[in-house]
Amino acid sequence: MNMLRERGIVTSKAEPIPALDQLPIEDPLPLPDAVRESVRTGGLFTDSETRIRHSGGQAIRDLLLRRSGRFPALPDAVVAPASPDEIGQAIEACNRENVAVIPFGGGTSVVGGVHPSRGEHRAVIALDLVALREFEIDRESSTARLGAGLRGAEAEALLARDGLTLGHFPQSFEYATIGGFAATRSSGQASTGYGRFDRLVTSLELISPVGTIRTPKTPHSAAGPSIKELILGSEGSLGVIPWVEVSVRHQPESRAWEAWVAPDFKSGCDLVRKWQQDGSSPVVVRVSDLEETAVSLALSLPGGLAGKAVERYLGLRGVDAGSLMILGFEGTRAEIRDSRHAVGRDLGKAGAARLGKGAGESWASGRFKGPYLREALLDIGLVVETVETAASWSEYQRSHSEIKEGIERALSERGMSAVVMCHLSHAYRDGASLYYTVIADSPRSDPIASWEEVKSASLETITGLGLTVSHHHATGRDHAPFLSRETGEAGLTALRALKLALDPRGIMNPGCLVLP
Repeated sequence: MNMLRERGIVTSKAEPIPALDQLPIEDPLPLPDAVRESVRTGGLFTDSETRIRHSGGQAIRDLLLRRSGRFPALPDAVVAPASPDEIGQAIEACNRENVAVIPFGGGTSVVGGVHPSRGEHRAVIALDLVALREFEIDRESSTARLGAGLRGAEAEALLARDGLTLGHFPQSFEYATIGGFAATRSSGQASTGYGRFDRLVTSLELISPVGTIRTPKTPHSAAGPSIKELILGSEGSLGVIPWVEVSVRHQPESRAWEAWVAPDFKSGCDLVRKWQQDGSSPVVVRVSDLEETAVSLALSLPGGLAGKAVERYLGLRGVDAGSLMILGFEGTRAEIRDSRHAVGRDLGKAGAARLGKGAGESWASGRFKGPYLREALLDIGLVVETVETAASWSEYQRSHSEIKEGIERALSERGMSAVVMCHLSHAYRDGASLYYTVIADSPRSDPIASWEEVKSASLETITGLGLTVSHHHATGRDHAPFLSRETGEAGLTALRALKLALDPRGIMNPGCLVLP
């Protein structure tokens, strides 16, 4: 906290969170009998707590609204079909009766992907996929069929029983679902080694209002544009994905973690580019810029003691400041030894200082805990939110600086003191992700409106640089107004035509991904 105060970030006591029985919850609109009858063996819930739990995701807007007891919209019911057949029946009934359907997995969206928008429809339901827990392994093909309702951690535990792994570990891993991974083109912390989730999918099914599409189980197809690719990333706007077939691998014999500090962000990124382009990259690679490194070191022990010790150590090694690098290795012990040696040689030549295994393992043990800290920071009046994109290597450093300056300018214009941090965590031969985390004090005016203005200004900067509106958080409702800048008007027209063909009444996740 001392570090944040030194940057002018002021903490304050948050308003008390109202109890559930104190909230003014509107009664749900009645569902047509046909919709109720479509779910014969699954569940249908209309109690206030279940509706609130399905009222949004994990964006700062969602957290602040829930804390204040304000809910712009609640689903009229939460429906949990017991099988793909029941999903088809429910969607058919909703289409016939003009009821909006919001597919719901782990509820971890940070871009407004699961808001229960009723729009012009008769009612709106959240279609919870928790009951879809199919699990089947094809050992000869090294694939597994996974139900959409399995959480990432559950799927990994099931695969581990057979000595297998999917290798997909996003920060939302403990709660996000397989269906959500597919619907949002998710990337995981080990995607540098394993690949993004869409690259792991070999086949899948989509249940849409006009029928079911099932892609063939085949290693590759040249039969026209890929229907599979059109379904992946569709965010529930075309239908529901009940299962996916994915490529799996044998569990590695061993894993190892290390932390280093590169002289600066650029030199760390240059090393990642080299490793990607010569095929020597570790499975996990993360590079923090100077601000994120400083915050990480300050948080490592109370009072920043660890950070000060590291600063002294780096000073002895001739590194005044630096960028923290986290490296994760997998394979046989011999492969890990050889990889660490080769990577360490490159790091040494670049002037990096080794922090060692302990620091790397510490990051790995806490890598899924970051989102939980947001609630604790909200308790003291601090807002934490993220913005992410990706850039080619030739534009990477310029993009990093300009986006950061754009975010800082937008915050300053709204009277918010903040620390803006960035890291690289997903790398490719031609470029890498840029992931910004903002810790700011509460603005003088409405914090929800202020942050949405900051987010919009950030996306203006990102799209103005010709970069993607999202590398891995998806589009949702928050990014939808900016999508045409990526697809072009002709591309957006094609997406709208696809939406109209599969969802002619517009019942599937209205307002998400493709605006009318």
